[in-house]
Amino acid sequence: MEKRLRSALRSSADEFLSSATKQTLKSSKPALKTLVHAINPSSDLSSSLPLSLCNSISQTIQSFQNLLDPNSNPNPKPSSPRSPPTKRLRRSKTRSEPEPDNPDPNPDRQKQRLLSELQVLAFITQLCVSHPQNAFSPLDLLAGVQALHDNLIILESDSMLVSEIASLCGQWWKEELLGRESLISQSLPFLLSRSLTLKKKADVHRVYALREAFACFDFDDDSIEDLKQLLIRCVISPLYLKTEEGKKFLAFLFGLSSQLLKEVLAMIRSQVPFGRKSMLEAYGDVLFRAWKVLEGDSRSEIENGFLQGLIEGAIHASSGALAASIRRVLGGFINQRTTAGVEKLLFQLSEPVIFRSLQVANSNVRQNALHLILDLFPLEDPDSTKEVKDSLLDKQFFLLERLLADDCPDVRVVAVEGSCRVLHLFWEIIPLPTITKLITKIFDDMSHDVWHEVRLSTLNGIMYLFGNPQCHQILNVLLPRLGHLMMDNVLSIRVAMADLLLLVRDIRNFQFHKVVKLDVLLSTLANDQPQVAQKITGLLMPSYFPSKVSVEAACNRCVTLVKRSPMAGARFCEFAVSQGASHKSLVELVRVLVTLVLLPNNLDEDRVEGLLLAAANLCNTLASEPFFKNALKEFFDGEKLKCLFAAAATGRAQSSVFNIVSAISPDDVTGLLDECMHQVTNCSGLSTNVERQAEVRSAHKLLLSCDGVDGMLEALTAFLQKAAYRCHIKFGNEIPKLSVFSAKRKKSKSSSKISARWKNVGGKKQTNFENDYSIAVGIAWQIRDLLVSVNTRKSILGSQVLESLFLSLKVLSEVSIVQCMHCEYMDTSPVLAYTDLALHMSLQKDHRTESTRSSLEQTELEQVLDHLLNCTDRLFGAGDSGGSGNISPESKHASNKSSTRREKRHRGPQIDASSPSEGGCVYTEPKKLSNKVKMLTAVLRFVVDAATIGFVPQNQGRCLKFTSGYIQCVTSTLERQSREQFQFEEEEDLKDMILCLKSSFTYAAKLLNLALKDVTEASPLLTEASDLANYLLDLIISIELYLGSNYVAHMVTGVKSWLPDLVLALGSGQIMKQIKGEATEITAADRNRLHFPSWLLILAKIEVSEISEVRPEEGGDSEPEEFPAFKKLLDMIVILLKGNLSIRDVFGVVFLIAAIVGLEMKNFRLVSGLVRFVCLKVFRQDEKEWGDMMLASLQDLYPQIEREMEEESQEDGRENLRSAKELLEPIWMYHMYETGKVSMEED
Repeated sequence: MEKRLRSALRSSADEFLSSATKQTLKSSKPALKTLVHAINPSSDLSSSLPLSLCNSISQTIQSFQNLLDPNSNPNPKPSSPRSPPTKRLRRSKTRSEPEPDNPDPNPDRQKQRLLSELQVLAFITQLCVSHPQNAFSPLDLLAGVQALHDNLIILESDSMLVSEIASLCGQWWKEELLGRESLISQSLPFLLSRSLTLKKKADVHRVYALREAFACFDFDDDSIEDLKQLLIRCVISPLYLKTEEGKKFLAFLFGLSSQLLKEVLAMIRSQVPFGRKSMLEAYGDVLFRAWKVLEGDSRSEIENGFLQGLIEGAIHASSGALAASIRRVLGGFINQRTTAGVEKLLFQLSEPVIFRSLQVANSNVRQNALHLILDLFPLEDPDSTKEVKDSLLDKQFFLLERLLADDCPDVRVVAVEGSCRVLHLFWEIIPLPTITKLITKIFDDMSHDVWHEVRLSTLNGIMYLFGNPQCHQILNVLLPRLGHLMMDNVLSIRVAMADLLLLVRDIRNFQFHKVVKLDVLLSTLANDQPQVAQKITGLLMPSYFPSKVSVEAACNRCVTLVKRSPMAGARFCEFAVSQGASHKSLVELVRVLVTLVLLPNNLDEDRVEGLLLAAANLCNTLASEPFFKNALKEFFDGEKLKCLFAAAATGRAQSSVFNIVSAISPDDVTGLLDECMHQVTNCSGLSTNVERQAEVRSAHKLLLSCDGVDGMLEALTAFLQKAAYRCHIKFGNEIPKLSVFSAKRKKSKSSSKISARWKNVGGKKQTNFENDYSIAVGIAWQIRDLLVSVNTRKSILGSQVLESLFLSLKVLSEVSIVQCMHCEYMDTSPVLAYTDLALHMSLQKDHRTESTRSSLEQTELEQVLDHLLNCTDRLFGAGDSGGSGNISPESKHASNKSSTRREKRHRGPQIDASSPSEGGCVYTEPKKLSNKVKMLTAVLRFVVDAATIGFVPQNQGRCLKFTSGYIQCVTSTLERQSREQFQFEEEEDLKDMILCLKSSFTYAAKLLNLALKDVTEASPLLTEASDLANYLLDLIISIELYLGSNYVAHMVTGVKSWLPDLVLALGSGQIMKQIKGEATEITAADRNRLHFPSWLLILAKIEVSEISEVRPEEGGDSEPEEFPAFKKLLDMIVILLKGNLSIRDVFGVVFLIAAIVGLEMKNFRLVSGLVRFVCLKVFRQDEKEWGDMMLASLQDLYPQIEREMEEESQEDGRENLRSAKELLEPIWMYHMYETGKVSMEED
């Protein structure tokens, strides 16, 4: 190729260019560079080649333009087909050359050929410009370069070509060649656009290199607008903001034009509220660079127009985040305050406003100003005298000390951390009295602040202060004053205190045990959260298990710790590995601990318990490594384990032995399985005893590791069968035929060992029913707990006693629900275990037949649901609650009739609510209500879980009715409590009930959500959904009215996420009315007549009281001022409606229909309050565009109000009606005369 090009170059410039353009640029680049740079300045080519280049470029561009616009050449030369012989082409040296008289008929291929030629021509031009001997005149080349530059836009389809042209123009500018000003109008915008599009640093470098060329543009001319927009885009480009040359280029833009300066500053100002930290800091750097080089008006614009606004904005920002963003931009100047003129500038801009802002009433302003002065500290005028500087510094310290006692805790947080930062940075130059005053206040006052955030900031500030060694002497004296924070009730503070002690431990001459007493540290280690205990373990590691002494000495130290504080020593061993102790040394520690337990040294129970717990913690950690697990396995033989268990006198100690065995899985566990079964079956009171629950879990873990779960389930099922039979005897419950254990069943090795002792569950020992039931409750708790783990769940679901277990729980659940109002000891554990087991059984069966879920499997879960709802029906009936009327008798299952008759024969003595329980204590009404709520919450939880997984679509209506009945039952009982004045004797019972009600509210709202999701044209929403929504709001009113606002406040907070479902359910009747019509539906007005919602009555009273601004004096069941939580709920509803205009009409109709019913009831105060809420809260007062449903209700309401005003004789009634009419009249008149959607119809 190079030979052909060299031969053509010797011939003529035109021949050379013709030959070069027939090659691709990529293949010909090296040859072209060699040949062009070899041309001598005295050669004829130095003058002929530039002329030929210009002509070739012009002709090629013209040909390309003709292809873009075919109409420009109406009589093109006809082309004849060309099919030359193959051999002739092979002999041709230019076989790829198209015949000039026979052009390619494909326009796209012609365009591509021309663009390829231009690439070569542009490259040759660039070689001529960069010739090492300057052999070519720039004036001769200018015409060709100009043609390429002027046609950049039409050539943009070839990225390589336009890049070559832009490089050529850039090179022309940088070498300051003749006519360079004419080569920037297209190339600079192209380079800018390319850098913003491709986002490559190389393009930013090219733009920055040509920055001086931008000064040639007239930025005041309108034609420059596109270029200005590209420059403004550079201001918000992350690429420009994170590269050094990009930031320099942005700073350069500030000096191009005063108008551009203002637009760039405006763009930066707009980015401050939303910019990331790195972007804002880059803006500060850019602004500082620009300010440093600018002069005159441009500099003044940055100082007085922009920076002054930033400082005022940083002080008066509406949020802390915005203020912090502004300060990041200001940081570009604050961090450069040593530069001449910067400190003076900051002082002049901030001094007039910052001191005044530190003392204003608005706490947000004080906080923002404090942040700013801490960033600027020390704020001083560099040109003032020393006396003036000292006076100003004293003023700053005075205000800082004052803000440490500020009323706002957020201000105090900033003041504490800021004070410590100032002391850290300027300790050497701050006067000693000032240091003493500040640091004493921090240690004595701020560490005891009532707000935990302030106490936490105190610790963080002091840890930062340790970074200055000059502070250590005084800190060593003051640190013991912080010892109380190790026992703070806030976890984050205890964690920070532990961090402080770790910091102190590594500083010479500091002793952490003088800051916090060792007894306090050990107590915290024993009882605190893992985050704190782990840090304290690291703190004590050099003292109680050092790595620099022998293993024997380290073990002796750890034993000393365990003996001194058994629980602390056990927790120490739990975290020892995470704090750097070696596995090998810990194995030796296990041997030492176990040997100490087995020695006849008369250790007390607490120390034995601590030693065993420490050994168990170590075994759990070491068992993850196979080598050390095997070493422990060899150490713990069967005889040693028996001796260990014999030495374990307490439940926790025995649990530790179980944990050791389950962790290391020894071969010989003879005798321990029966001990495990004793733990598992001795479970009376387990559901409320957290310590016993941990012990039982350890027994489960051991049985699982030894394949003993089947035997355990057999024994537990036998106990449950016995309890179910006792229920049948005592209460007459019908029980199915329970499966007996099959002798042919395949047994595991451990199962056979267990069954021999536990097969006779009752023996001949006489026990009362309450004891048997208590054990059954403990077993039910265990079943539910075992279902949580995957492994034990598989064992239960695959057990051969599963059916017996399930049926026994069914009987116990029925008794627990039905008898919870008569027997105080009834517990929810059987119900929870029964429902959880039913769900897992159904899910397992559904998983086995994923393709189609059979109707039989659905029926099994529905039978459980039907059984539970039947039980609750009987509970409602026995309790004679207001909710019983809502449970339809038809909904009871036919299979329940016989059991109901049997119930009547056996329950005579138990139904008397006033009789004492079997324990002799009086079963009070509050306790009954609490137990009832717990039981119904457990049932409701199952209803929602079953509905969530889609197993009960046919029972949706009954589920909604049950939930409504439950809520009504609670509200009516609370109302009766108010009348009969019975009180909760134990606060815990009340708290438990409120917690259950909060959960029930969430479950009920979830049920509404599921019902709304299932709505289709063929399956519309049931009217029971609207009833349930009303009852839920009534429940909030009842709790706040009868129990107090404190108890309902947390419930209202949890309601927020379910508000859309409540609102849609409330308006569901109106939606269904539009879809189905009202011929076969009970209208919302009819439902309100049957039961008028209490929440609407209270809402109306609140609205009316806002009109009169006087507390209502009429006697009644409420005072509006007593409903702050309900008011908060109403505010949340209003906010929701403002953001969801589509459901606003539906919700508004609810109030208008209620107002119509209020007119019928002659409760005109109710009408006035409801209308006011609709007109002023749901809608704006000036908003007249109501929807069709609203107008339909208005058509009924407004004329009735006018008629009632004429007939009403009481002044108070007329006043309420007049108030309602005045609010509705503008809407009525507008739609009657403007839209015609309402009319005054005569009766």
